[in-house]
Amino acid sequence: MNEQLQPLKKPSRNGKVRTGTQDDIVYAHIFDAILEQRLAPSTKLSEEALGEIFGVSRTIIRRALSRLAHEGVVLLRPNRGAVVACPSVEEARQVFFARRLVERAITELAVQHATDEQLAELRQMVQDEQDCFARGDRGAGIRLSGEFHLKLAETAKNAPLVSFQRSLVSQTSLIIAQYESSNRSHCSYDEHNQLIDAIAARDSDKAVSLMMHHMDHVDSKLDLDEDSASRDLHAVFSHILGKNGKSAKKR
Repeated sequence: MNEQLQPLKKPSRNGKVRTGTQDDIVYAHIFDAILEQRLAPSTKLSEEALGEIFGVSRTIIRRALSRLAHEGVVLLRPNRGAVVACPSVEEARQVFFARRLVERAITELAVQHATDEQLAELRQMVQDEQDCFARGDRGAGIRLSGEFHLKLAETAKNAPLVSFQRSLVSQTSLIIAQYESSNRSHCSYDEHNQLIDAIAARDSDKAVSLMMHHMDHVDSKLDLDEDSASRDLHAVFSHILGKNGKSAKKR
């Protein structure tokens, strides 16, 4: 059987089992680790270590890393291996500038196209996000905050915007992990709820204003500070390894 088509099932941090092709699942786990700020900028992504963690070949790992590099969150360095991207201050400014433009376009289109079912899904995501922060699971809350914006992009019914947003959201998470002041409170779920209300009311001007205020709030929390994420791949993906510290046998 073609190795890429062999299904691989691995638990996520919330206990759900991921399904899909091997590189799909490896990609998803690394993407989630970036969204949850568990992977620190500049972390070396050893193909050998990741292969052991996920129980797959280095070819599969390379495919997943290549996809992440295309989205701008991983750097592939010739003869030196891959690392998690480490945005400079200027790169961070550029990402946030681009993010504002994309968020504005997405919000305007969401007002036009979002269905009641999609709005209900967004409200549930906000509730789940709030629950995560309430029980102290900051990483999962941050991931859900990012996924909220990805789900919102889907309501715009514009495939290129969804693709742009996926890259920008993951890059933003890296920037926040690197530069956000740790003593600032997180209150995105209140802003997310207000945004949903404006979209449901089909009030484009208010929705865009709320989105720009939300981006201002995120931007205002950025500061040069040490990150709290980890560069230890085995620690980041401990839920993959399991209690005995061993990965699944390679297929």
